[in-house]
Amino acid sequence: MLLYPTHTLEKLEFDKIRILVAQYCRSESAKQTALALEPMTDVNDVRKHLLHVKDYRQINISGSHFPLDYVTDLSKELSLLAITDAVLDQESFTKLKRTALCIEGIFRFFTGNKELYPHLESIVSGIYYEKNIVSLINGVFDENAQIKDNASKDLMDIRNRLTKKRSELSRAFAQILQRFSKLGILTDSGQSIRNGRKVVSIVAESKRQVGGIIHDESDSGKTAFVEPAETVGLNNEIFELERAEEREVYRILRELTAYLAAYRQLIESYQSVLTKFDFIQAKAKFAQDLNASYPILSDKPVINLRKAVHPLLYLHQKKIKKETIPLNIKLNEENRILVISGPNAGGKTICLKTIGLLQIMLQSGLHVPVDERSEMGVFQSLFVDIGDSQSIEDELSTYSSHLRAMRFFIDNADKKTIFLIDEFGTGSDPALGGAFAEAILEELAFKRSYGVVTTHYLNLKIMANKVKGIINGAMIFNEETLMPTYQLTIGKPGSSYTFAIAERTGLPRMLIERAKDLVDDQHYQLDLLLNNVEQEHQMLLEKEKELTIKSAELSALKKNYEELLSKVQQQRERQQQTVVSQGSKTTPFIREAEKRLQKLLQDWETRKDLEVVAAKTKQIIKIAAPAPKPAENKQSNSNPQKNKPVEEKRLPVKLVPGTKVKVISFEKNGQIQSVKGDKVTVVIDDMRVVVNKNDLASI
Repeated sequence: MLLYPTHTLEKLEFDKIRILVAQYCRSESAKQTALALEPMTDVNDVRKHLLHVKDYRQINISGSHFPLDYVTDLSKELSLLAITDAVLDQESFTKLKRTALCIEGIFRFFTGNKELYPHLESIVSGIYYEKNIVSLINGVFDENAQIKDNASKDLMDIRNRLTKKRSELSRAFAQILQRFSKLGILTDSGQSIRNGRKVVSIVAESKRQVGGIIHDESDSGKTAFVEPAETVGLNNEIFELERAEEREVYRILRELTAYLAAYRQLIESYQSVLTKFDFIQAKAKFAQDLNASYPILSDKPVINLRKAVHPLLYLHQKKIKKETIPLNIKLNEENRILVISGPNAGGKTICLKTIGLLQIMLQSGLHVPVDERSEMGVFQSLFVDIGDSQSIEDELSTYSSHLRAMRFFIDNADKKTIFLIDEFGTGSDPALGGAFAEAILEELAFKRSYGVVTTHYLNLKIMANKVKGIINGAMIFNEETLMPTYQLTIGKPGSSYTFAIAERTGLPRMLIERAKDLVDDQHYQLDLLLNNVEQEHQMLLEKEKELTIKSAELSALKKNYEELLSKVQQQRERQQQTVVSQGSKTTPFIREAEKRLQKLLQDWETRKDLEVVAAKTKQIIKIAAPAPKPAENKQSNSNPQKNKPVEEKRLPVKLVPGTKVKVISFEKNGQIQSVKGDKVTVVIDDMRVVVNKNDLASI
């Protein structure tokens, strides 16, 4: 990827991302891979690396264990295997064995999971597991990584002879120690090893009384270490056998090294595969920390970020348990360049760096902290002009360095370029700097490049509404609290809030008014207009949030309406079949409930008054809710007379309007509204029902 300037990755703090990923790597080779990570420009390469991470994360989510149990650096071993007659040490053979066993475990894992994780499985598709590597090493070493006695016939013979000679030496020494102890010339330690030979420890004054070889004396000169004459021959034999053992072990290891050298390239591929898996698991863990996603990857340049956050800011806020405000931005063929305006410290630069860093991360094969519905393309070049690039060596001023950067942008930008410019046009006379900025932006738009710039210049804000492909954006600012909200809104420019901030910070009113007089009236009025529009926009956003909440509540209520209406209709159908002989005493209530439910559904559809609809819903739910069933008598009784329902004793009802009564069939209380013969109109929770007077009871 073509980057400008050369330290672009550091400017966007991608070096910090590398370090964070490297911290999750287990092997040194994987750490070096992480620290050298750079963006790719082939969309297929990018997709492949993203899918590797996706598969590994899926393994973690499923609760499965990927058998990456041993990862180490085999560079020394691989170098020795390439040299004729080289000999590996015991530790190296252990490393080779564990590496081969780890590869075997990975092959077994994919035997049953190949279809579940095809992208990860493709990493081992070009190699095979060679069981002979482990078999050869196991033929020489035991489970404790010690060379077996039967590693060769000669080694077994030598060790058997050594065992016998050491046993003879032990018996001889036991007799010598017993004799010297009786003579009173032994020291407390009794015996020791000097120069690889067994010796007795005696008082120095007696060393001439003992025949043998004096090997050493203590620092104080009071103790002498003597090899008795009768054990010299045995020690010599043991020494020769130990040297023979060493020579045979060396021969065995050299032979084993030569056998394994034939598998050097395969072992090197094992090392490469395990390094890749180590790097992938590190990227997966980092993605988990970031709550990152694999966005929709496009083969065309596009930026459609949803709920994007700056990775480093997110991790910092997460540590101190603070929320990170997400960013939404969309750049495509129609709108390729975004001009962001707004007050200082409002989040413009963070917005800029977020876009750049996420693009670098994606093209480096890392999942990014965005909503998974986001769409991101692959760019061939990334140009950045953020911060002061003044060069003392080149004697360039800040503005000159900006112009040099702009020249590079114009000379090299194309439709697969994304550029990021912070505080576009500053560093020179506002009128002239703004004019240059406008001309440069027009040229970049003509080249169909993608980009995001931040500015305070009004001419650039106005330009964004005129030039095709350039759109405005603003960082929302709360004028009442003088605090940024760090929210980006697309489609309109933002105010710098110069005078509002000055007023709130206590600057004398006289100075503020004087500054307003000095400013071009149209300039001031436009900034004021932007200020007012932005505040109104914030109010609309708040209203929209409230409406969204109410809409969600009403959706739930509508579901309740539909369920209740269905139950009421079913109940009416059942009652129409069962009350023919009894007369219709509950049907009016059901009909009334159904009518009201239908009305409420219509109110919901038209949304005449959301709060009234919600209130009525609760009322209808209360009325239409089925009455609780009486508890069943769990005791069985063979006497049919006892199983008959007991008739309720009813007190005489005073059939006068206003009297409170109980409607027995509904099991609801109400109040008499009118009486006409045997028919009585009762109001139950604002609902009128006509029932027979025999259906009433006093309360």
